[in-house]
Amino acid sequence: MSIRLPRPIALYIAAENAGETSSVDECFTAAAVVRDEGRTYRGLAAIREWKAETKRKYKHHVTTLELVERDGSTLLKARLEGDRITVLEVGA
Repeated sequence: MSIRLPRPIALYIAAENAGETSSVDECFTAAAVVRDEGRTYRGLAAIREWKAETKRKYKHHVTTLELVERDGSTLLKARLEGDRITVLEVGA
């Protein structure tokens, strides 16, 4: 079954799987905040650095599992597979 993703999330997943960071500007707002592994990344430059570092560190691939609407937000549940396996929720 194919999951129809909102454009920013689809771009994010494609960028993650391609290992590139140039599309961050199309996936996040200038004031975006990402929290991962106990750290907080604020703004596009910090998010670009975070994405590049996590790709180097884990060499991961993202597989979408489920898309749900909850409390006015769109949430994506995805599986990250690489040097470490985890489940991720991304909101839009």
